[in-house]
Amino acid sequence: MEEKPSASLRPPLQNSRSPRDFEPDERDLDKIRQWQQERVSKKLRGEFESSVLHLADVVNANAETPSRISSVRVEGARKTRPAFLRWVIDPLLPPPDVPSDLETVLHSTRHIADVMTRADIFHTVDAKLERAAAPLAGRHDVDLVLTAREKGRFYAKSSTEVGNNEGSASIVARVQNAFGGAETFEANLALGTTTRRAFNASLSAPLTPSLRTYGELQLFGLERDHSSFASCTEGLRGARALVRSGRMGTGMHEWTYEAVVRNIGGLKPEASLSIREAAGQSVKSALSHSYVLDTRGADRLGGVYLKTVHELAGLGGDAAFLKSETHAQVARGITPGVSISLGLRSGLLWGLRGPTLFPDRFQLGGPASVRAFRPNGLGPRDGADAVGGEVYWAAGLSVIAPVPGKPEWPLKTHAWVNAGRLDLLSTRPLATLVMRPSVSAGVGLTYAFDPVRIELNLGVPLLASRGEGGRRGLQVGVGVEFL
Repeated sequence: MEEKPSASLRPPLQNSRSPRDFEPDERDLDKIRQWQQERVSKKLRGEFESSVLHLADVVNANAETPSRISSVRVEGARKTRPAFLRWVIDPLLPPPDVPSDLETVLHSTRHIADVMTRADIFHTVDAKLERAAAPLAGRHDVDLVLTAREKGRFYAKSSTEVGNNEGSASIVARVQNAFGGAETFEANLALGTTTRRAFNASLSAPLTPSLRTYGELQLFGLERDHSSFASCTEGLRGARALVRSGRMGTGMHEWTYEAVVRNIGGLKPEASLSIREAAGQSVKSALSHSYVLDTRGADRLGGVYLKTVHELAGLGGDAAFLKSETHAQVARGITPGVSISLGLRSGLLWGLRGPTLFPDRFQLGGPASVRAFRPNGLGPRDGADAVGGEVYWAAGLSVIAPVPGKPEWPLKTHAWVNAGRLDLLSTRPLATLVMRPSVSAGVGLTYAFDPVRIELNLGVPLLASRGEGGRRGLQVGVGVEFL
């Protein structure tokens, strides 16, 4: 059969160098480089996803294969005690008399890596499985190898801080993993506006292998200037031992014993008789329990916050009382970008041996509690001095919305209404607390950067009892907790 001659190709031909797959023009080098990087990234991402799927298939196909962790090795933990590592790891290993498979081994590996990361003494913890090296190990037994990179032990910094309408400068020194068992020793010295001087030294260590429960010993001292609302200063020196368990997001408990010596001094010439009677030294020995649940995000625009504190004093010293306080807040979105927040606070102080002391009483009022009132401006007074109260309540309703045209800004607008009442138990019937509150309302700007929040408010007192310090006009608030 005669073969037909092929048709010859004649120009003009299509340029094979024409753009393809969104290839940019060859004259634009930056776009070519970006295009190449995107292609390489797409290829690597595809290879990674394929490897993950392949590995998942292999694991799923062999999940029920009998296997056991023969040994655990931790590499890179030079400053951490082997006894501490065994204390943390051993409870997470499957019991030797219980059948184990590959799925159980992988779950144990993940839990061990998680708890070591939770210790907060390692930058990274990488886990891998190797064929068991022990001569008596089974055919499918493995060795778990954890490669850890420890954090530095020593840390120091100086800083300036603002919070709860107070500014301070501080120096902090910290030793992490001090004795090789995830212990932390920290010393702090601060100078401030309201708290003139403060020092604190603490040593904390885990108490359970899950690292969810910690114990802490503290020595502390401070000197507060109360002259803005009471003509005196207060000095404290004491020690504290506490046990803390849980997490803020799911509920954290704290049990504390505290022994503290308080001194009311630095009286001004115009100090009232009540402040002069409170002057001098008192000793408090108390047990307390606190519970904190916080599901709010950094912007505080949604979630629930609950804090309760119960304290019993009278185990020694001059102070003898039962004290209970509750803070609660609920925030919910009502439309995109707009949320509503309701906050409630209450407290009760019951003296067990005679009158309560000035340092133990509640204070109320100010930009972080009942706005449009001076700090600690609500409640009983003796002349110009706020002497504090034994029972109080406060409530706040806020509507928070973005700045018009700038929904992405962290700066928000809000309108608010606050109400509250502070009193002594022996002066008026409890019904007065509800029937005659102090009330304020206003608008303002709020800026939150976790955990501190700044507010600039324009408010006006609507109702106030005689002698209470209302503040009409602009008010700046800086703090962690707001009503």
